[in-house]
Amino acid sequence: MTHAEEADRLSRRRARMLPMLALFFVVQQASFFVEGSGGAAERTVDHVKLGAWLLLSGVLLAALWTGGFWLRKREVRALMDDEITRSHRAAALSVGFLVAMLAAIGLYLLDMFEPITSRMAIHLIVTAGIAAALLRFGLLERRALG
Repeated sequence: MTHAEEADRLSRRRARMLPMLALFFVVQQASFFVEGSGGAAERTVDHVKLGAWLLLSGVLLAALWTGGFWLRKREVRALMDDEITRSHRAAALSVGFLVAMLAAIGLYLLDMFEPITSRMAIHLIVTAGIAAALLRFGLLERRALG
């Protein structure tokens, strides 16, 4: 398989994977809020859960920022990171920022009526921003690839 064929195959896989990854990321957060801990890390398992969320959030953010596929050949990554893809990533990061700011404003308003811990607010803002960016990037890529 040539570098171009591999880049095309991986680009198509990325376009299918990103919306599902955004959905998985948001659904996975339900365990954080359902238990009612409000983000308090009182047990070892809570520390592990928060650490895993931080790690996953960091990896997803780095993948959005760089285009991901770090273990692939440089030539393949360069072919996957064309001008259109960079434009889609920029648009996705812009939407992610907008959603994060809207979530922050919403939480600020909600805090006037119902107290929210800072950890819970941060968790919600980061999750909303990353998930929105993943979803937007995936949808733009799918549309471009046909």
